[in-house]
Amino acid sequence: MKSDQLFMQASPTSVIVAFTVQCDKCYKWRKLTTEEQFEEFRCNLTDDPFVCNKLPGTTCEKPADISVDSSRVWVLDKPNIPKTPKGFKRIASLRSDYSRMDVKYMTPQGDKIRTTPGIVEYLQNHPECSHISPSDFCYIAPKIMRETLPKHVVKNPVSSTKKKIKVKSLVDIHITGNPSYPPKKIT
Repeated sequence: MKSDQLFMQASPTSVIVAFTVQCDKCYKWRKLTTEEQFEEFRCNLTDDPFVCNKLPGTTCEKPADISVDSSRVWVLDKPNIPKTPKGFKRIASLRSDYSRMDVKYMTPQGDKIRTTPGIVEYLQNHPECSHISPSDFCYIAPKIMRETLPKHVVKNPVSSTKKKIKVKSLVDIHITGNPSYPPKKIT
């Protein structure tokens, strides 16, 4: 199935610094201006694939804003994740050993909720959120593209002993919304 892709850049602490989407026609990456714009494209990815001309002043003829390479860590997110309910924040964080991503939601009060049962309990205890459903939250973690990990990261440790890996201070993390892996390449 053909689908466009989304990503977001972040440091190991998952502070987002950029949002990007891949065109379904030319496969070029386009930077988005806000997290809200990113979530809008991500939640409708299958029904309404992204094309360059959805961004003002952008066409498939323009060069890509960014390309997939090993200078950044890339992670693939599932398409059609629901938009985060107003007042909440979806946080995807990379573990310090680069083994996986974790997803949690921050409530309007600043509490971090890591599981669906936690969201259910929160919604039951907050009647002002009666218009929000547990299905508005998705804890499926993005998949790390192992081939983009930094060279200092042990990719396939032979022993079951976990080594401490020193994380460089700034690593970019990208989230894509394409169900196919690896991302589409410009031909």
